[in-house]
Amino acid sequence: MRFFSFLLGRRGRKGFDWTDLFAYFYLALGVALILAPIGWLLVSSFKSQRALSESDPRVLPYEQVTVPSADGGRNLSVFEYRTPDGKMIDVALLVAAGTHATVHELGHPENAFEVPRRELKVKEIVRPHTENYAEPLDASQSRTFNFTRYFMNSTVVTIAATFLTLLINSMAAFALSKYRFRGRDFFMAMIIVTLLMPATVILVPLFVVVRNLGMLDSLWGVIIPGAATPTGVFLLRQYMLTIPDELIEAARMDGASEWKIYWRIILPLALPALAVLAILSIIWRWNDFLWPLVVLTRSEAFTLQIGLSTFKGELNENTHYLLAMTVLTLLPVTAVFALLQKYITSGIANTGMK
Repeated sequence: MRFFSFLLGRRGRKGFDWTDLFAYFYLALGVALILAPIGWLLVSSFKSQRALSESDPRVLPYEQVTVPSADGGRNLSVFEYRTPDGKMIDVALLVAAGTHATVHELGHPENAFEVPRRELKVKEIVRPHTENYAEPLDASQSRTFNFTRYFMNSTVVTIAATFLTLLINSMAAFALSKYRFRGRDFFMAMIIVTLLMPATVILVPLFVVVRNLGMLDSLWGVIIPGAATPTGVFLLRQYMLTIPDELIEAARMDGASEWKIYWRIILPLALPALAVLAILSIIWRWNDFLWPLVVLTRSEAFTLQIGLSTFKGELNENTHYLLAMTVLTLLPVTAVFALLQKYITSGIANTGMK
């Protein structure tokens, strides 16, 4: 109820003020711009490859009606035709040559006749192509795409990398925020400077290091290089600066070790910032494409993003499968965001991020 009262709140006491209308219009426009591509992706994932190739602008997945031919061969396309006496009938197309076409009325394949092609109207129905989801998930039918394996690889990479990111970054942030030592500000400045450095700059030296460590074609080669991130250290440090030092001093006077202070005091109090970093890390790892493409060459080790690229080949078009699998890849990230969204506002507000 509080959500709806906030959503329907207005500035005017007796009615809607013009600023209320402007605010609702602005918010509705923003929501439409954000959700329109996702809505198009979801709707298009149920269309056939032919409709996608022809760039059918209609929202619903329309498909031309077909019927089996009398000789048991290919299916025949169905059209609507208005006879000279004004009656509308359904006809099956047999042969199209020039400006005329040979058709027969449905149910009477023995009565074939010619009609002008311009008088034929395509007969369509709305049919969602659920096989766009079912066929790629069937490993027995798909030789080039193993969704289950790619999904498990992405899950392992995301969970392991996120765990290491939270552990390593929180330790570094704890040291940089609560300990005083020579060079602390310099190290923090260097970490901030690395935020300005594009990831492609260190791509080659990072590849050389991973190769020398023997982690090519291994999920560890994807997980370990991105375990420590300057964004995570900066975010957690800014939040930990708001934790009173008196709590740490009191714990030390009670005989608590530094590890116990970190585990029992710092981490629970920094939970909102950790949730924000967890969401960012999950999105980064799950959607990462460039680095896994560089490290992984065996299909058995591919993540989902690399596996999706195998759908589109040089001589085949599988856009309908690609869109359907893209929808499935969005579901885990959406679920995680929905579960942790309550920490986003408080976490970002207290970390100094803009």
